[in-house]
Order: sequence, then structure tokens, then C-alpha cells
Amino acid sequence: MAKSSAPSRERIVAGAADMISRRGLSATSIRELAKHAKAPLGSTYHYFPEGKQQLATEAVRYAGEAVARIVRKELEAGPAAGLRAFLALWRGIVVESDFRAGCPVLAVSVEEPAADGEIPPSLVAAAEAFDSWEQLLAEALRKHGAAPDQATGLAALIVASVEGAIAMCRAKRSMQPLDRVAQQLEALIISALDHPA
Repeated sequence: MAKSSAPSRERIVAGAADMISRRGLSATSIRELAKHAKAPLGSTYHYFPEGKQQLATEAVRYAGEAVARIVRKELEAGPAAGLRAFLALWRGIVVESDFRAGCPVLAVSVEEPAADGEIPPSLVAAAEAFDSWEQLLAEALRKHGAAPDQATGLAALIVASVEGAIAMCRAKRSMQPLDRVAQQLEALIISALDHPA
């Protein structure tokens, strides 16, 4: 069977996630998202008939699930290993893009909502991604001995700290903020566990 030359839906979504991580959502048109994914505009509208907001929502879900898969696998070795994987993922993205890309979930989160006050689906997807990362981390912390309340709070602190550090790294064009946050978070994880990971 001959392969189709049309870009796959997943490739368009992945390209959109990358573009949003670089420029944000408001500063990006669906035409630019399609071009960045090397997809014809017609194919993009075929897969995403509702337009930019539908594509952005799928891009955020894609990014959220990709991060969760990586972190979930590494958390099997313990919370500190999961943290290191989370940090390494973002370090790679920031460094490989020469500080041009960050987290598409964060990029969508800081966008101003529509004037009608309705919460856009992409923002809902961003909240769901953050929740899933926090839940994975909290579950691993509890499993390895952290108190339930402490695990929940520490998981939120980890996600918020890493996301903030990514933004700082891009602004400062230095990985130092992420390195400092990594050191502090790992110390907090170790102190929260009955048996250090």
C-alpha cells in the first residue's frame, strides 16, 4: 500500500505544540501553525475544522500526555528519578531551541482568556495537564513515604517551580535558574521521604 503524502494529524499537533512553546498562542495563526508543521492549510482544517482553538487544545493535550508518559516511566524508580526526568526533558527543549522554546502548556496558561469570559478549551486542557503531572508526582511521593498532605503540596511546588524556572531560563538565556531549582527540589523530596530515593 502506498504511503499518503498528507501530513498525519499527530505531526500537525506536535508541530503546533512546538510553535506554541516558542511564540505562545495569541501570537500564532492557524496558517503559521500549519506552516510550522509543514502541513497544507487544507489538511490542517480537515483535521481541525473548528480552527486554531481546536488545534491548540489538541497540542496542549499532546504535550501534557507526552510529559506524563516520560515522568510516569521514570517515577517507577522513585520521586527523585521522576523529578530528574522532568527537569531533563525541559532542559533539552530549552537548550536545543537556543532558549526559544519552553512549555506549550505554560504558554497557553498565560494567554488572556476570550473577552466573553468563557474559558477556552485550550486553557482547560492546560489545567488538566498540570493536574496530571501533580497527581503523578504526589502519588509517587506518597508511595515512597511522604505524608499525603505533604505529597500533594510538594507535587504542586515541583510543577510550579519547574515551569517558572523554564520561563526564567528563557528570559535570562541561562540554565542556572533550572539548576538552582533542581537542587532545592531534590533536597525537599529527599527530606519528605522516609527512605530517600
